[in-house]
Amino acid sequence: MVFRLRPFVFRPVPLPPGPPVQRLSPLDRMETSMSPSVRSRPALLLQPLLQPIRFVRGYSRSALQADLVAGATVGLVLLPQALAFALLAGLPPEMGLYAAITAAIAGALWGSSSHLHTGPTNTASILALSVLLPIVEPGTPEFIAAAGLIAVLSGLIRLVMGLARLGMLVNFVSDSVAVGFTAGAGILIISNQLEGLLRLDLPATAGLLDTFSGVAQQITQTHLPSLLIGLLTIFVIQFLPCLTRKIPAVLGGIVGAAALAWFLGLEQRGVAVLGELPQALPPLAALPLLDLDLIGELANGALALAIIGLVEAVAIARALAGYSGQRLDSNQEFVGQGMANIAAGVFSGYPCSGSFNRSALSYRSGGATALTNAFSGIFIIGATFALGPLMAHLPRPVLAGALAITAFSMIDLVSMRQIWRGAPGDAAIMLVTLASTLLLPLQFAVLIGVLMSLGYYLLRTSTPQVQVVVPDPTFRHWEVRPGAPSSPQLVVVDILGDLYFGAVSHIEDRINTILESGPQRFLMLRMHNVQHCDISGIRALEHILRTMRQRGGDLFLVRVRAPVLHRMRATGFVDQLGADHILDEDGAVHHLFHHVLDPAVCIYECELRVFRECQNLPKRHLPDLALSAPEMNFPPPPSVTPKTLWEALRNPDPPLVVDVRERREFRLGHVPAALHLSLAELLAGPPVLPRDRPLILTDRSGRRSARAAAYLAANGYTNVHILAGGMITWEAANLLTAVET
Repeated sequence: MVFRLRPFVFRPVPLPPGPPVQRLSPLDRMETSMSPSVRSRPALLLQPLLQPIRFVRGYSRSALQADLVAGATVGLVLLPQALAFALLAGLPPEMGLYAAITAAIAGALWGSSSHLHTGPTNTASILALSVLLPIVEPGTPEFIAAAGLIAVLSGLIRLVMGLARLGMLVNFVSDSVAVGFTAGAGILIISNQLEGLLRLDLPATAGLLDTFSGVAQQITQTHLPSLLIGLLTIFVIQFLPCLTRKIPAVLGGIVGAAALAWFLGLEQRGVAVLGELPQALPPLAALPLLDLDLIGELANGALALAIIGLVEAVAIARALAGYSGQRLDSNQEFVGQGMANIAAGVFSGYPCSGSFNRSALSYRSGGATALTNAFSGIFIIGATFALGPLMAHLPRPVLAGALAITAFSMIDLVSMRQIWRGAPGDAAIMLVTLASTLLLPLQFAVLIGVLMSLGYYLLRTSTPQVQVVVPDPTFRHWEVRPGAPSSPQLVVVDILGDLYFGAVSHIEDRINTILESGPQRFLMLRMHNVQHCDISGIRALEHILRTMRQRGGDLFLVRVRAPVLHRMRATGFVDQLGADHILDEDGAVHHLFHHVLDPAVCIYECELRVFRECQNLPKRHLPDLALSAPEMNFPPPPSVTPKTLWEALRNPDPPLVVDVRERREFRLGHVPAALHLSLAELLAGPPVLPRDRPLILTDRSGRRSARAAAYLAANGYTNVHILAGGMITWEAANLLTAVET
């Protein structure tokens, strides 16, 4: 036997060279110490209002020709729609033109989308009429003034929401909603063009089923010249790109079909045309801005118009962005919609929103930037003055055919097929949104889709996966292996979601189920997927901690993110748990194996080798021994420190040191003069140790010693102590260690 002293040597680790120190002036230090939010708060507030300046500075002249052509194409469709939608809202036709001009220009300059066209829409017109009818009598000057006032009020609400950066609200509009809404809106647009294509008398507010029913009843009254010129327009738009890419298909189809209709004299044969247009610039409106009673009555309706209009507009913009690949700024789009409605109300218009068919036409016509939509508003001004006589003879079936083929192209069958083959929840959202768009008013369809997306999100986040994981065969990663054996002492659980009030009940129930299915007293939670933890999550962790300690074990956490750890410290949970219970994942199992888990269970009860640390561990199965701590329920034995034991060993009558580790552990190093008696040998029969001499039990960390001490105490031994911390603390105290050679 050889004795050797293991000195403790401190070796400083050199630090890697860092970047050179930068000397800052007092002013630089003051600016650096200010948070970014303080330094940029005024700029962030004004930035959305300066969008026109940034747009003009960044505009490329190469896009001018494409924007002019696309703007003229959209303007051709905007003219009749503006007149028709104004009549639908119970307002004079010229208010539709004024709203079309001002909203298109303002929405383009202050918006974010390159293709979203803002102006009079079917939805906005119906909503405005439904809000104003109970308050003001239609056809009166007060009704006209109230229409302009509610446009300003809804615009201010949208503007404030954009400046407050509430655009994140539209993140709840999933791609499934956008695809379903797009397909449904495309079908509705096609159905709405049947009246113009067939020259039938259908109600302007008819739904999809009513439209098909009306067409079926009046099919014998179809005007053949109108149908033929409309189909010709569709044919030219569809196949013109196969011949040449220099001429925009939509504009070429409209101009070519209109020229043919004029040449053949189809107007004289009953083909409907646009008719005479009013010739005037948008005048300033005399709005009752000081009529607080009227403002109060319109407030709720203005809020509804603002919210529904925003959801509808952003849904359209997102649908088009899926084709163009453009990245949208929802906050800026809110500002653009707000400025468009304010401008429409101030200049004798009425509430507006994003138009799906005109936006799709803007994209299909080759518009490169948002200036396309501004040019469509300018085109209305020019058309009412210079081209008024020619525009009056533009056939309505030609416009109907152009809108129909454009709407059909926006039904994304590829994306619908992908969603259908994906998650069942996404497919259900798409189908419900599609059905709602076809059967319900458009605003309700969008809201239903949004609510379903929100509900689906809440369902997924409130039921995150809580799963038991085990090491993979290489012991480098954790993986889910159903049916794989797990340690009888330690269970490792992965939480794949946030610990917030909506999810804590599910997470607690799942963890309790896992604990009830096994004997494990120690739980390690992997929390790298927990991005947020509120007070309800803290309460859940406290309950789990109490449960584990009542089982005679403990709770440990790994990979806790900084915000979650900050919340744990602020609420005092770290103090309850213990800072040493938040471990680094790379060394977590090693630490638990050598400092927490009971080696007696590992050696004598468990035949598995779950962790890397188990691979070289001796396994000695003793089926007749009850070693589990909850069953033994022994009090902690008295202990001595390494220094006290070292001094006691130098006395004339030293205590007997008994090492209860396995033989190979004993040979690697032990307390001088220690007697080796493994725990298995001690428990295998009646105690053979002397009763008249103090006994000091030792092992690696003190856990097997505690078992042995409890066993000896139960057999009448009264003067039994253990070495606190075992050989780990003995070696850390730099005391003499015996090694067998």
